[in-house]
Amino acid sequence: MALSEQQLSTWSKQGPTAQFTATYETLRNVLADGQSPYAKRDYTIFLQGSYKNDTNTYGESDVDVCIRLNEVFYTDIDQLPADDKAAWNTARSDATYSLQQFKAEVTAWLTTKYGSSLSVGSKALLIKGGGARRDADVLVCAKLRRYHRFKSWQDQSYTEGICFFRTDGTRIDNFPTLHSDNCTAKHQATKSWFKHTVRIYKNLRNAMIDKKLITDGLAPSYFLEGLLYNVQDAQFGGTEQQNFCDTINWLNTTDRSKFVCASGMYYLFHDTSPVTWRAGACTTFITAAIGYYNSA
Repeated sequence: MALSEQQLSTWSKQGPTAQFTATYETLRNVLADGQSPYAKRDYTIFLQGSYKNDTNTYGESDVDVCIRLNEVFYTDIDQLPADDKAAWNTARSDATYSLQQFKAEVTAWLTTKYGSSLSVGSKALLIKGGGARRDADVLVCAKLRRYHRFKSWQDQSYTEGICFFRTDGTRIDNFPTLHSDNCTAKHQATKSWFKHTVRIYKNLRNAMIDKKLITDGLAPSYFLEGLLYNVQDAQFGGTEQQNFCDTINWLNTTDRSKFVCASGMYYLFHDTSPVTWRAGACTTFITAAIGYYNSA
């Protein structure tokens, strides 16, 4: 036996978005209120995650919203040669307003609006849903520049992303715009099979969690998108069963050590990095997925 064409086709469908859209618009209006303590600051509100990337599935509830402080930026200068690092350190200056201050003001404002429905997570501010409102995660972040070259303010090259701080002080650097753009390009290159397939893998993961075949948290959606981003375009397509078998078998037999995240800015796997997946967790997921498909 194997998972049927009908089951795989059902899993490939995008979940409804009306309630999500309403939640996002309401939250966006709250965040952008001119009475907020940060109203005069330069900031941008935008989506990230599955709803942004069109990989949301049925039953997916969280709305992931970023509010990014634009008037300061953090840097990653690890790739710069010594002369460029010296030039940067000479040219830089400290900001008078910090991401920590911005987050405190956003947190205080949302507390006045949502009260006990708001809690502070290790990464984001969590707003519990109620009535027609879905759960929402609000990530307070700042701009990030990963520098490739710095001679002066007039002669520089960098890739822009975002960064935020976990409650333990760890800085997390991410590149959500690159991630989204690259996933869209992959979707087009695979003749609209990429996001279709991501939703199948996410639903399969959820089914395996429900049956206690894998643990919750083993295969986050972000990493599943990254995993499938590395699959050769030619492996996608055909029937639903052919598409799944070709992609999962390719993943099972190929060398995955040099896979990259969908943003292209990190390797997908690393033993200790807070922004990468653990290779062993990926192997566990793939093995369980093959077993579940074959025994369904």
